[in-house]
Amino acid sequence: MWWDKKYETFRAEIREFAEHTVAPIAVRMVEDGKFDLSLIPLLHQRGLLTMVLPKKYGGAEFDTMQYTIGVEEISRVCGSTGITLAACNSLGIFPILAFGTEAQKEKYLRPAGERGALIAFGLTEPGAGSDAGGTKTTAVLKGDKWILNGSKCFITNPTIGDFVVATARTDNKGDAHDISSFIVEKSFPGFSVGKKENKLGLRGSDTAMLHFEDAEIPKENLLGKIGEGFKQFMITLDGGRISIGAMALGLGQGAFDLAAEYADTHSAGGKPLAYSEGIAFKLASMATRLEASRHLVYTSAVMKDRKEPFAKQSAMAKLDASETGRFCAEEALGIMGLDGFDARYKVECIWRDVKLCEIGEGTSEIQRLVISRALARDRLVQRNKQ
Repeated sequence: MWWDKKYETFRAEIREFAEHTVAPIAVRMVEDGKFDLSLIPLLHQRGLLTMVLPKKYGGAEFDTMQYTIGVEEISRVCGSTGITLAACNSLGIFPILAFGTEAQKEKYLRPAGERGALIAFGLTEPGAGSDAGGTKTTAVLKGDKWILNGSKCFITNPTIGDFVVATARTDNKGDAHDISSFIVEKSFPGFSVGKKENKLGLRGSDTAMLHFEDAEIPKENLLGKIGEGFKQFMITLDGGRISIGAMALGLGQGAFDLAAEYADTHSAGGKPLAYSEGIAFKLASMATRLEASRHLVYTSAVMKDRKEPFAKQSAMAKLDASETGRFCAEEALGIMGLDGFDARYKVECIWRDVKLCEIGEGTSEIQRLVISRALARDRLVQRNKQ
């Protein structure tokens, strides 16, 4: 049995931290529309900013199940903090850890471990979202510097972060093998963080544009080899989908908890709403879908830790959990009626936040594409064995 009691102990610890420390700050972040920097040292002390980082670099070195639970429990009270954790771990730390040289790891991962420095991931562009292979940002080698030109959008943590892993086209053949990755410091000439995105949800999350205007990147800051960028971010996104699934689980669970409490404490016709079949059945459906999605997400985490192929499983988990999270938010609004639209009850915030889970790190349509192609490959392998 892969489940261990240590995970329930870990969940209890993170839930207490989330409810007593993160939740009060989350209210201010939603109202102010920006990430509260006072959270950074608190999250770092708990090891939440370095969950996937080995101890040799100062990280917490949690396994993927702990990482999943951590994102889930924080997202239960604050989606903006949940996505901050998911981005800095899965998208920031992971690619340098997986593809970087030892010198790059020491230079960029150690600050993350020792002081909680955040690393952003610059992939999405105004004309290259789901079609990540359509990257237009260019990189030209001139002497001992790569010169980058282009822009990125909807990037998480760039304003509050220290470094960015960014992709750019290093050749003009026009295919995915032209794309390479670079580690960019905020102080590099020609690089700047642009305007904050004005988003529907996750308004406390630091989301902004990146601009490269003849940006000078040292030659040694190429991540991996030339032309490996597309492969790198495909591998990165496979793992990142587990964390977005976890985030959706947390948001969905948060919606369920709020709706259940409301149904227990509000009455109609002289009895609690929870005694009405119409309401009770909604809660039953929410709980069932959450449990099923949790199984998919947790199984993906276990497969990753066991070093088993998990790309299809993580796509399934992300697809199902994100749609379950939205379903739970919508059902919670239905249970609470007009009160659900009131910011005091927080469900309207969850409803706005959870939609990102169906878009970020691959839309639901992209997940279905990944899954269907994996299924077709599986069938071909089976036919060839016959």
